[in-house]
Amino acid sequence: MKKFLQLLTLSAMSLSASLSSAALEVGSEVANFAANDDTGEIWTVAEHLGKKNIVVYFYPAAMTGGCTAQACAYRDYSTNLDKADAIVVGVSGDSVKGLSLFKEAHNLNFPLLSDPNGSIAAIFGVPTRAGGSLEREVNGDMHTFFRNLTTSRWTFIIGKDGKIIYKNEEVNAREDTATVLAVLEKNK
Repeated sequence: MKKFLQLLTLSAMSLSASLSSAALEVGSEVANFAANDDTGEIWTVAEHLGKKNIVVYFYPAAMTGGCTAQACAYRDYSTNLDKADAIVVGVSGDSVKGLSLFKEAHNLNFPLLSDPNGSIAAIFGVPTRAGGSLEREVNGDMHTFFRNLTTSRWTFIIGKDGKIIYKNEEVNAREDTATVLAVLEKNK
Protein backbone atom coordinates (compact mmCIF):
# COMPACT_ATOMS: atom_id res chain seq x y z
CA MET A 1 0.00 0.00 0.00
CA LYS A 2 2.87 2.39 0.84
CA LYS A 3 4.41 1.88 -2.64
CA PHE A 4 1.00 2.47 -4.26
CA LEU A 5 0.55 5.76 -2.38
CA GLN A 6 4.09 6.83 -3.29
CA LEU A 7 3.40 6.02 -6.95
CA LEU A 8 0.08 7.88 -6.86
CA THR A 9 1.73 10.95 -5.28
CA LEU A 10 4.58 10.85 -7.80
CA SER A 11 2.14 10.55 -10.72
CA ALA A 12 0.06 13.50 -9.52
CA MET A 13 3.14 15.68 -9.05
CA SER A 14 4.52 14.66 -12.45
CA LEU A 15 1.21 15.49 -14.16
CA SER A 16 1.05 18.85 -12.40
CA ALA A 17 4.67 19.54 -13.28
CA SER A 18 4.30 18.64 -16.94
CA LEU A 19 1.45 21.13 -17.29
CA SER A 20 3.93 23.90 -16.46
CA SER A 21 5.71 24.64 -19.74
CA ALA A 22 7.56 27.91 -19.13
CA ALA A 23 11.31 27.61 -18.65
CA LEU A 24 12.56 28.71 -15.26
CA GLU A 25 14.77 31.79 -15.14
CA VAL A 26 16.73 33.42 -12.33
CA GLY A 27 14.12 34.74 -9.89
CA SER A 28 11.49 32.14 -10.87
CA GLU A 29 9.84 30.18 -8.09
CA VAL A 30 10.25 26.41 -8.39
CA ALA A 31 7.13 24.26 -8.39
CA ASN A 32 7.16 21.21 -6.14
CA PHE A 33 8.48 18.15 -7.92
CA ALA A 34 9.20 14.59 -6.93
CA ALA A 35 10.87 11.56 -8.46
CA ASN A 36 12.23 8.18 -7.56
CA ASP A 37 15.82 8.43 -6.42
CA ASP A 38 18.60 5.91 -6.92
CA THR A 39 17.23 3.80 -4.02
CA GLY A 40 13.69 3.72 -5.43
CA GLU A 41 12.37 6.05 -2.73
CA ILE A 42 10.52 9.24 -3.57
CA TRP A 43 12.57 12.44 -3.27
CA THR A 44 10.64 15.71 -3.17
CA VAL A 45 12.06 19.21 -3.42
CA ALA A 46 9.52 20.41 -0.83
CA GLU A 47 11.30 18.37 1.86
CA HIS A 48 14.49 20.39 1.29
CA LEU A 49 13.28 23.93 0.55
CA GLY A 50 14.13 26.46 3.23
CA LYS A 51 16.83 24.26 4.76
CA LYS A 52 19.67 24.61 2.26
CA ASN A 53 20.34 25.86 -1.24
CA ILE A 54 19.63 23.06 -3.72
CA VAL A 55 21.92 22.45 -6.69
CA VAL A 56 19.89 20.65 -9.35
CA TYR A 57 22.02 19.48 -12.24
CA PHE A 58 20.68 17.72 -15.30
CA TYR A 59 23.01 15.38 -17.16
CA PRO A 60 22.58 13.28 -20.33
CA ALA A 61 23.49 9.73 -19.25
CA ALA A 62 24.93 7.83 -16.32
CA MET A 63 28.27 6.09 -16.84
CA THR A 64 29.46 8.31 -19.69
CA GLY A 65 32.69 10.36 -19.59
CA GLY A 66 31.42 13.89 -19.00
CA CYS A 67 28.58 12.82 -16.71
CA THR A 68 30.92 10.73 -14.59
CA ALA A 69 33.45 13.58 -14.33
CA GLN A 70 30.69 16.00 -13.31
CA ALA A 71 29.21 13.64 -10.71
CA CYS A 72 32.61 12.79 -9.23
CA ALA A 73 33.46 16.49 -8.89
CA TYR A 74 30.25 17.04 -6.93
CA ARG A 75 31.21 14.03 -4.79
CA ASP A 76 34.75 15.29 -4.23
CA TYR A 77 33.61 18.80 -3.26
CA SER A 78 30.79 17.71 -0.96
CA THR A 79 32.48 19.28 2.08
CA ASN A 80 32.82 22.61 0.27
CA LEU A 81 29.19 22.42 -0.84
CA ASP A 82 28.08 21.68 2.70
CA LYS A 83 30.06 24.71 3.96
CA ALA A 84 28.30 26.75 1.24
CA ASP A 85 25.00 25.56 2.75
CA ALA A 86 24.00 23.52 -0.30
CA ILE A 87 22.89 20.04 -1.22
CA VAL A 88 23.18 18.48 -4.66
CA VAL A 89 20.77 16.36 -6.67
CA GLY A 90 21.45 14.99 -10.16
CA VAL A 91 18.61 14.40 -12.64
CA SER A 92 18.59 12.24 -15.77
CA GLY A 93 16.33 10.00 -17.82
CA ASP A 94 18.17 6.92 -16.56
CA SER A 95 16.31 4.11 -14.82
CA VAL A 96 16.44 3.78 -11.03
CA LYS A 97 18.50 0.60 -11.43
CA GLY A 98 20.99 2.39 -13.68
CA LEU A 99 21.28 5.28 -11.23
CA SER A 100 21.86 2.87 -8.37
CA LEU A 101 24.69 1.19 -10.28
CA PHE A 102 26.16 4.58 -11.29
CA LYS A 103 26.13 5.72 -7.66
CA GLU A 104 27.72 2.45 -6.51
CA ALA A 105 30.40 2.42 -9.23
CA HIS A 106 31.61 5.93 -8.36
CA ASN A 107 30.79 6.14 -4.63
CA LEU A 108 28.52 9.13 -5.18
CA ASN A 109 27.28 10.77 -1.98
CA PHE A 110 24.16 12.62 -3.15
CA PRO A 111 20.79 11.60 -4.60
CA LEU A 112 20.28 10.87 -8.28
CA LEU A 113 16.73 11.27 -9.59
CA SER A 114 15.16 9.24 -12.36
CA ASP A 115 13.13 11.44 -14.72
CA PRO A 116 12.04 8.86 -17.31
CA ASN A 117 9.17 10.91 -18.76
CA GLY A 118 10.95 14.27 -18.61
CA SER A 119 8.49 15.91 -16.21
CA ILE A 120 11.23 17.49 -14.09
CA ALA A 121 13.16 18.59 -17.17
CA ALA A 122 9.92 20.21 -18.42
CA ILE A 123 9.50 22.19 -15.17
CA PHE A 124 12.97 23.65 -15.59
CA GLY A 125 12.71 24.04 -19.37
CA VAL A 126 15.61 21.65 -20.01
CA PRO A 127 15.54 20.23 -23.57
CA THR A 128 15.30 16.47 -23.99
CA ARG A 129 15.83 14.09 -26.87
CA ALA A 130 15.52 10.36 -27.47
CA GLY A 131 16.96 8.01 -24.88
CA GLY A 132 19.12 4.99 -25.43
CA SER A 133 21.19 2.36 -23.73
CA LEU A 134 24.81 1.48 -23.16
CA GLU A 135 26.70 -1.35 -21.54
CA ARG A 136 29.22 -0.86 -18.76
CA GLU A 137 31.01 -3.06 -16.26
CA VAL A 138 30.29 -2.51 -12.57
CA ASN A 139 32.01 -4.68 -9.96
CA GLY A 140 33.07 -7.21 -12.58
CA ASP A 141 29.59 -7.67 -14.09
CA MET A 142 28.29 -6.22 -17.35
CA HIS A 143 25.11 -4.13 -17.06
CA THR A 144 22.91 -2.44 -19.62
CA PHE A 145 21.96 1.12 -18.68
CA PHE A 146 18.61 2.20 -20.14
CA ARG A 147 17.24 5.72 -20.28
CA ASN A 148 13.89 6.73 -21.72
CA LEU A 149 15.18 10.14 -22.71
CA THR A 150 18.35 12.16 -22.73
CA THR A 151 18.41 15.57 -21.06
CA SER A 152 20.68 18.43 -21.96
CA ARG A 153 23.39 19.33 -19.43
CA TRP A 154 22.02 22.31 -17.46
CA THR A 155 22.59 23.37 -13.85
CA PHE A 156 20.37 25.39 -11.51
CA ILE A 157 20.65 26.55 -7.93
CA ILE A 158 17.44 26.92 -5.95
CA GLY A 159 17.80 29.36 -3.05
CA LYS A 160 16.38 28.64 0.37
CA ASP A 161 13.39 30.83 -0.57
CA GLY A 162 12.46 28.43 -3.39
CA LYS A 163 13.57 30.75 -6.20
CA ILE A 164 16.20 30.16 -8.86
CA ILE A 165 19.40 32.06 -8.04
CA TYR A 166 21.52 30.55 -10.84
CA LYS A 167 20.93 28.96 -14.23
CA ASN A 168 23.54 27.64 -16.66
CA GLU A 169 22.51 26.28 -20.06
CA GLU A 170 26.09 25.84 -21.30
CA VAL A 171 27.62 23.70 -18.57
CA ASN A 172 31.21 22.52 -18.77
CA ALA A 173 30.99 19.16 -16.98
CA ARG A 174 34.48 19.35 -15.51
CA GLU A 175 34.13 22.96 -14.28
CA ASP A 176 30.50 22.87 -13.10
CA THR A 177 31.19 22.31 -9.41
CA ALA A 178 33.75 25.13 -9.20
CA THR A 179 31.33 27.49 -10.96
CA VAL A 180 28.49 26.52 -8.62
CA LEU A 181 30.69 27.02 -5.54
CA ALA A 182 31.68 30.49 -6.76
CA VAL A 183 28.00 31.43 -7.25
CA LEU A 184 27.08 30.11 -3.81
CA GLU A 185 29.93 32.10 -2.23
CA LYS A 186 28.80 35.27 -4.01
CA ASN A 187 25.17 34.74 -2.86
CA LYS A 188 25.92 34.24 0.86
